[in-house]
Amino acid sequence: MARHIYSCPLRWSDMDAFGHVNNVVFLRYLEEARIDFMFRLAPGDGSPSFSGGSVVARHEIDYVRPLVHRHEPVTIESWVTKISAASLTIAYEVKDPDQVYVRASTIVVPFDLEAQRPRRITAEEKSYLLEYMDDSAPGALAA
Repeated sequence: MARHIYSCPLRWSDMDAFGHVNNVVFLRYLEEARIDFMFRLAPGDGSPSFSGGSVVARHEIDYVRPLVHRHEPVTIESWVTKISAASLTIAYEVKDPDQVYVRASTIVVPFDLEAQRPRRITAEEKSYLLEYMDDSAPGALAA
């Protein structure tokens, strides 16, 4: 299973009054990594995949350790743990080589912006997502 690697810079404004990255900011970090991951397949190569839009149906975050501001970026590893007909689950670790700060997951639903409704995952999208699939995840491939 491949993992998508995103190098995320920390910003001075990400800190809270306690001197560590605010818990809400981690959602922004996950969004940056998710967009970088999902849009690798999209329009640059002429593919319409994931370009129509997607919506977040659920976030789940476990804060493992505080992350303090520094000049070096943090690494966000992303992979797919579940694919169904009209949704996918992306897992993440926000980490350094020797330390995990956050473990999280997001349920993403492809969305038809013109029709204003969810849509099915296309064969091309599924093929791309399978490259990052963790086959050991429970219920990984739903019918």
